[in-house]
Amino acid sequence: MIAGIDHVGIAVRSIDEARRFYETLGLEIEAIEEVVAEGVRVALIPCGESRIELLEATDPDSPIARFIDKRGVGIHHICLATSDVRSDQGLLQGAGFELLRPEPTQGAEGCWVQFVHPKSTGGVLVELSERP
Repeated sequence: MIAGIDHVGIAVRSIDEARRFYETLGLEIEAIEEVVAEGVRVALIPCGESRIELLEATDPDSPIARFIDKRGVGIHHICLATSDVRSDQGLLQGAGFELLRPEPTQGAEGCWVQFVHPKSTGGVLVELSERP
């Protein structure tokens, strides 16, 4: 079941440059981690009950690099927290929604994640994330 918004992912060219805006507002980066399999560095910024996730490509062929090349920096996805990503995946598949991967993969913080294609969601890339 969906518990709420976990985070909003923002594609940036540089975490070091982008963080200045959020830090000026009094928000602090909680952690920075690299997700090697996705070719991305992730900075997690708590903001109320959810977070902002800054996404910096570490590989020119990564999904984030391709996104920035095509659309520029900005909002990349919205992430919904779930207690059971596989169950939610099954519900969505059964209802005909298009997922990006056949199975959930591990993302930042060891979470199990699945993405729903923007064609299925009215133009928004939606991530489902289950914390370990």
